[in-house]
Amino acid sequence: MKNFDVAGFFPEMENFAHKRLFAGVARPWDVLPKINDYISDFVGKNARSKLPAGLRLLKGGSPALYCEAPVTLKEDLVCRPVAVFRGKGTTIEPSALIKRFALVGEGCEIRQGAYLRGGVIAGEKCTLGHATEIKNSILMNHAEAGHFNYVGDCVVGSYVNLGAGSKLANLKFRSAAEKKNGFFPEISFLSEKSVVKTGLSKFGAILGDYCEVGCNAVLSPASILYPDCRVFPNFTVSSGVYKNGSYLRP
Repeated sequence: MKNFDVAGFFPEMENFAHKRLFAGVARPWDVLPKINDYISDFVGKNARSKLPAGLRLLKGGSPALYCEAPVTLKEDLVCRPVAVFRGKGTTIEPSALIKRFALVGEGCEIRQGAYLRGGVIAGEKCTLGHATEIKNSILMNHAEAGHFNYVGDCVVGSYVNLGAGSKLANLKFRSAAEKKNGFFPEISFLSEKSVVKTGLSKFGAILGDYCEVGCNAVLSPASILYPDCRVFPNFTVSSGVYKNGSYLRP
């Protein structure tokens, strides 16, 4: 587990439309700083579409799409200042707010009160749920964050389910001096008794394919889970690396 090979986390990667984003990436979290540039480039290569009834573009310093009435997309949608939706069948419910930039695949659900806070890539048939906030993160095919979730600076693999109320934290405690100076220290974690520096000041979790996170569980910053792990409800996962098939519980 020393080299954190991306393929070891995501055996379903071949089916993910944006797998090229991971080309040349040595560690799965190294992809996080690339998200906005990737989406911006993707948006720029697509022709602008007319917004369907029910979606409104909020203009200003930080453009956003706001859903005023239920929308089911029948074709690709490109809103160049904000987002691209690929393919038919994605549904968006009223009060969902989508900030720049976002890239969403076909057959997804963006439920009432969802907040896509920028830098969000979702594959096919993902659930971006009620009162769920997602920021600078990748959710691969069939990932589900259905209810009251926080996903910050994470890579969530295919067929991962986040139970209601589960949170993927992305910021460690800071001292008073750090807060006053606006300083965010680099996040690191222990692996095989060695300190691994991530190069990131905000970093949530890596969840390999097929992981399950129980209701109201919390994953500390730099929680690295290989595929098929199980996090029991109400459990707090400490920073670190967890091998395939781990059961994380009290």
